[in-house]
Amino acid sequence: MEMLKIMDINRETIISEILTNFPEAMPKFQELGMHCLGCALATSETLEQACAAHGVDPDEFIVELKAYLLAL
Repeated sequence: MEMLKIMDINRETIISEILTNFPEAMPKFQELGMHCLGCALATSETLEQACAAHGVDPDEFIVELKAYLLAL
């Protein structure tokens, strides 16, 4: 499987794919109460679905997540 690139992250990206490629992203998910590594849904849930479940605007979160990862 090709490595996910930061700019490829979008609403349809699976949470586990993000965390596999960018484990350093976990704090951004935890800030929102998303404890995705321990969640069974992480293997099939999209970023949009996770944001909806936690009352977070997915577009805003994607912008913040990408900025966070690029700053590391």
